[in-house]
Amino acid sequence: MSTWSLPRPMLAVPVADPALPPDWAAEPKWDGYRSLIGRWADGRVVVGSRTGGDLTAAFPDIAAAAVRRLPGDIVLDGELVVWENGRLAFERLQQRAHRTAVSAARAAQQWPAHFVAFDLLRQGDDDLTARPYRSRRKALERLFADRDLQPPWTLCPSTTDPREATGWLQWSAAGMEGLVFKRLDQRYVPNGRGWLKYRMRHTTEAVIGAVSCTTSAPVTALLGRFDSDGRLRYAGRTTVLSAPARRALAAGLRHAESGHPWTGRTFSVAWGSRERLTVRLVEPDVVVEVAVDVSLEPSGRWRHPVRLLRVRTDMAPTDVPLFGRPQ
Repeated sequence: MSTWSLPRPMLAVPVADPALPPDWAAEPKWDGYRSLIGRWADGRVVVGSRTGGDLTAAFPDIAAAAVRRLPGDIVLDGELVVWENGRLAFERLQQRAHRTAVSAARAAQQWPAHFVAFDLLRQGDDDLTARPYRSRRKALERLFADRDLQPPWTLCPSTTDPREATGWLQWSAAGMEGLVFKRLDQRYVPNGRGWLKYRMRHTTEAVIGAVSCTTSAPVTALLGRFDSDGRLRYAGRTTVLSAPARRALAAGLRHAESGHPWTGRTFSVAWGSRERLTVRLVEPDVVVEVAVDVSLEPSGRWRHPVRLLRVRTDMAPTDVPLFGRPQ
């Protein structure tokens, strides 16, 4: 029996420029769960999370596919994704991540996962992490060809052509988040931040429905958009506001009168947290311009915190795009 274990994944640092640097390769940035999959020679399979957790029981479909199709003593790095209605559905991954046994099996049938492989770290007795990216990539491509790997296995695209990489940014409608850049001669450093990542962002508008802390000194803003029936729906929360933004909001916010659509609603401090955020409801008549990325949950909310850019005194709430639309 092999004694090796799954390493921690190599990480990336954010960059603001989507241009592919010379002597680097680009890959699409997927809206999923970063995962390492290991299959031992004795048949044992582990689906590991970015933080070292064990997701094997939550994704029995992927574990079973590893037993059927992968050779022994192998480690793949990649992304777990779920497709729904033609786009990546991160919310379905969240719903699957903490299930076990019968519940996990039902979820696998309802929302089958795919594994997008973008690196090969071990093959047989060979530890490939010391090899350059270009060498590991060739080995990964040979693995897919030799084993004729089909869904749920997907080979992540890779290119050194800047035009092709730029073209992948058009996939945002399917939930693609951006690009990851990897130097061709770079070794794989577990838990090291040697890659680069560019996340697509755009500016749009939203209405402020509440703020954390107080209206005179707001810390974050809770954003809403009206749906087609005229109901104010919660769309997301900003990062911590800058001092100028706090002053600008404090001058325009009005405490909510009775009948606010979010009356009685609670908001958590962070996703997955049971701690409740202290908020103050305000009249939904202040429009702000925000910078957001393309990760939109199936519920219609922005999945990541957004950055408030400025107050739009020239716009009315009815000018804001409807709930569930990125623009």
